[in-house]
Amino acid sequence: MNPDAVNPHLSAPSSTTRPVPRTRSAARRAVTTAVLGQILEWYDFFLYGTAAALVFGKLFFPVGSDPLTGTIAAFGGFTVGFIARPIGGVLCGHIGDRYGRKVVMMLTLLTMGSATALMGVLPTYQQIGIAAPVMLVLLRIMQGLAAGGEWSGSILLIHENAPQSKRGALAAWSPCGAALGFVLSTGAFLLVQNLSSTDFQSWGWRLPFLGSTALVVLGLWMRRSVGESAAFAEVKATRHQSRMPVIEVLKQCPREVLTVFGLRFGEGAASYIFFAFSLAYGQFVGIKSAWILSGLTISMLLMIPVTLFFGHVTDKVGRKPVYLAGAIAIVLVAWPYFVLLGSGEYWKVLVALILANSITLGMLEGAQPAFISEMLPVHLRFSGLGIGREVSSVLGGGLSPMIATALLAHYRSALPVALYLGALGLVTVIATLLARETYPKAMRIAAREQAE
Repeated sequence: MNPDAVNPHLSAPSSTTRPVPRTRSAARRAVTTAVLGQILEWYDFFLYGTAAALVFGKLFFPVGSDPLTGTIAAFGGFTVGFIARPIGGVLCGHIGDRYGRKVVMMLTLLTMGSATALMGVLPTYQQIGIAAPVMLVLLRIMQGLAAGGEWSGSILLIHENAPQSKRGALAAWSPCGAALGFVLSTGAFLLVQNLSSTDFQSWGWRLPFLGSTALVVLGLWMRRSVGESAAFAEVKATRHQSRMPVIEVLKQCPREVLTVFGLRFGEGAASYIFFAFSLAYGQFVGIKSAWILSGLTISMLLMIPVTLFFGHVTDKVGRKPVYLAGAIAIVLVAWPYFVLLGSGEYWKVLVALILANSITLGMLEGAQPAFISEMLPVHLRFSGLGIGREVSSVLGGGLSPMIATALLAHYRSALPVALYLGALGLVTVIATLLARETYPKAMRIAAREQAE
């Protein structure tokens, strides 16, 4: 039984059409291209979150006397990028379901890279006034449009080329690319922070943004050589393509799209509290930025083997149990995370980040790509993921750093933020309990027998 056929709206291939083979070499090529593209794409996207916590509040949003006020404004620009993501998800979903995954992956990388490089040459508020934050936000919107299609395109390229028995394990490589992108962006800022404070504020922060130009050129060269996903090519050859897949997926698969939204909402919001807000909280309690940055780098590197392991586990026990364990972990670590982070001891800071990023998010990221992809039929899959996942990214991930910073600024305590984080975890738990298992036992047994 093929998981692509779980949804009744997906018609089966005709007997006269030769299916596109899913070869090992095609799967390896898809994984390599998708992961390297993800590294480059998310290096660019995460740069803004790091810069928003460390420098953008002072240089582009000098509001009031409390440094947290400028940081909140900078995270507002962070949120604007997320608001653009569902628009990008809809546009890229339409293109991806009508014309293919590869076209989208070239467009997203070019758009993201151009916006990031331009951020590196922007004049500051002191130099040109209000035009500086306006242009920064416009470039952030471009980043959001690109990010709205990149994640879905990347996992679909892997998932739709992989053999059924290994889809969880191979699709888990995609978020590992995003994790490496985060590590690169954080590491870049860690390096330039070795400059004097004056040099860092005046020109050093620009170097990580300008450095993305070379990475994007490499990414475009790599993606030119990748082929279309096997499953999409097969469906395109055997059925009439919808003229408006975005509308069709809402009509035919509303429950699936809503489920994708729920599964992503709490996980996405929690992840950006762990990533972006941790830097702002560290500054608030007087922790060295280098401690947080190095801790984030270590925890994200450790997240990679955890993600790959749990992606493999989903092929053995199903997607839902693994995702549920990760959702419960968000609730369990919410308060200990801030206790450890605010301890003032480096090893406790590192433990907090490993618990949050390496273990909790590692479980969720290992299960999510295959779990949500299999909820939708191939010919509407890109659009469904673009709507469900990216709308939740706005309301969850996009708002969470700003909400968390506002709670901290008002209460001057981490307790309300921990309660907020725990509530996000409960949302994810409920959504997972209501979701159907997309890779049940009978399907797993059949896939193993076929592989043997």
